[in-house]
Amino acid sequence: MQHNDHAPLRSDAQRNRERILDVALAELTHRPDVPLSTIAKKAGVGQGTFYRNFPSREALVLEVYRHGMDQVADSAVQLLRQLPPQQALRTWMDRLAEFAMAKAGLAEAIRLATSAPGSPAKPSPTPVADAAELLLRANEESGTIRPGLTPDDFMLAIAGLWQLAPTDDWRPRAARLLDLVMDGLRAGAPNP
Repeated sequence: MQHNDHAPLRSDAQRNRERILDVALAELTHRPDVPLSTIAKKAGVGQGTFYRNFPSREALVLEVYRHGMDQVADSAVQLLRQLPPQQALRTWMDRLAEFAMAKAGLAEAIRLATSAPGSPAKPSPTPVADAAELLLRANEESGTIRPGLTPDDFMLAIAGLWQLAPTDDWRPRAARLLDLVMDGLRAGAPNP
């Protein structure tokens, strides 16, 4: 029987995978060289289940990164359903800040996973850029931001997030930075 990598997982298999990813994020953020057996044990799965999902450290690290990026990107649609566009954008920016801090904690693990010859490349940030595009267009249509902004403009404007250290006091600094960015996005808006 041929295995399809894109086939939906059974609910218990999906829960196992999600648990592994959650534990891996926490563990790799604190200790990039944590043994994979420690992650499996803390996730409550056996070695076979672990390696069926993630055959190598590199596969696990890059999937933790991709999974986090996809969660941030996917939340844009949900936020636009629940909130006015301007509030959805600002709330999404907070989620992006959370991802940036998790990514900063994972930086060494990502570097180790992608630096060896023949290693896989780091996943593309396209899902996040697409989510930014969706939020920017919704705000432009509602007149709450200046027209003509691109996802590249937005990413450059929030680049300061990646300069913050993932310590306990990063949240107030990120909030001030993102409020400043929102003020800049609203400057010149038809209906601020």
